[in-house]
Amino acid sequence: MISKELKIYNTLSRKKELFEPIKPPFVGMYVCGPTVYGDAHLGHSRPAVTFDTVYRYLSHLGYKVRYVRNITDVGHLQGDADDGEDKIAKKAKLEQLEPMEVAQHYTDTYHRDMDLLNTNKPNIEPRATGHIPEQIKLVQDILDAGFAYEVNGSVYFDVVKYNAEKPYGKLSGRVVEELMSGSRELDGQDEKRNPIDFALWKNASPEHLMKWESPWGLGFPGWHLECTAMSSKYLGNQFDIHGGGMDLMFPHHECEIAQGNAGHGSDPARYWMHNNMITINGQKMGKSLGNFITLQELFSGKHELLEQAYSPMTIRYFILTAHYRSTLDFSNDALQAAQKGYKKIINGLRIAKSLVYQTEEGGQLDEKQIDQVKKSIENAYRAMNDDFNTAQAIGHLFNLLKKINSLYTGQLKAASLGKEVFNELIKTFTVFVVDILGLVEEKSDKQQELLEILLKVYQEAKLAKNYDKVDEIRNSLKAIGVVVKDMKDKVDWAYEE
Repeated sequence: MISKELKIYNTLSRKKELFEPIKPPFVGMYVCGPTVYGDAHLGHSRPAVTFDTVYRYLSHLGYKVRYVRNITDVGHLQGDADDGEDKIAKKAKLEQLEPMEVAQHYTDTYHRDMDLLNTNKPNIEPRATGHIPEQIKLVQDILDAGFAYEVNGSVYFDVVKYNAEKPYGKLSGRVVEELMSGSRELDGQDEKRNPIDFALWKNASPEHLMKWESPWGLGFPGWHLECTAMSSKYLGNQFDIHGGGMDLMFPHHECEIAQGNAGHGSDPARYWMHNNMITINGQKMGKSLGNFITLQELFSGKHELLEQAYSPMTIRYFILTAHYRSTLDFSNDALQAAQKGYKKIINGLRIAKSLVYQTEEGGQLDEKQIDQVKKSIENAYRAMNDDFNTAQAIGHLFNLLKKINSLYTGQLKAASLGKEVFNELIKTFTVFVVDILGLVEEKSDKQQELLEILLKVYQEAKLAKNYDKVDEIRNSLKAIGVVVKDMKDKVDWAYEE
């Protein structure tokens, strides 16, 4: 019996906890999405693939998941805090565009790249600019609760006052006294009571491009505010899972917890999940280091650090080969290894779909083989139930793949597994690859048709003993990564691994 008990590492408690939704079978999941002022890059790919896989596995277990992922199109300032220009407004000025033109363009390109990575669209994808009334109301609720103050048309969250009643820093492990001592002293120009207070609403200067009417004058929301306002609107004041990158843990998610408690009287989420960071050849990715790689550069190979282009499914597979809480280092060697692994899995998927159970007279069940298949299936589920450990699950899928390849070559007879175990082997491998891990074959129907035609010509040339034509077709296909396989009773093909 395969256990379906799922454990999730909760950043809030710093331990793995049994997943128990608030209102089963319904699950509410909110994930922080992109700030849309530039092309999607490697850093965007990891949370997208991670939480897509979480969504897929929860759905596979029978949960009805409402997956909300926001688009930040206002309020995210250059300093990631309360200073500097709005990132989108700055881009708009540089390109002489309306801010919403910038936001729309990069939202569209983000969606294009996420589609290529085969991530599911969230059930709801709210934009910060579409939820200004909800954000204004939340600011007012926090003011009414006594945890914020207004100065010159701006409203700030009073961290020190809040911390006296509820712990600020419980998610990230930060201590308010240490944060205070590590902050610069307020100069006479600063409106804040304390250097660690953060903006809920900012007064807009006359030249500011994006601003709205509010009870405190023309202004715009603080970056942290949108996620609390939108998650509560669509998932309730407390929901099941909040996800995002580790870089968002502080201050963004910490501020969300404070806002939720101050405005709604509860923590926003029960389980906080954070994917770890991506490095490039052992270094943190950054424009100043010259190792900043967009997804389109990765897919096209057009970057000086890349030896070749890497397909979207190679990238997805590579991300899944590490546990989401581990660091993930992108290098050409690692990506080339991932490319081979992905092709092995897809070759196996093609074979699995083609296999048909056949009974055999006098055939006997092979208990050892049956036990190995059952154990690999059980282990694949055990890995996913242990905090979505896709890396280990893939290892167990390769054990199943060995059996599938043996069935294909005839070394293992389907009858020796029995019909039930044979079907379970094919079903589990297919479901894990396609439905849970989200890996698909990167080939169109037209390409499939052309390949079938070429193989037919190859077969005819072979029967006619036209070996020059045979070699020509074989070599031409090899050049595009396809290997011709001469079987006993047919000609088949596979991706070159």
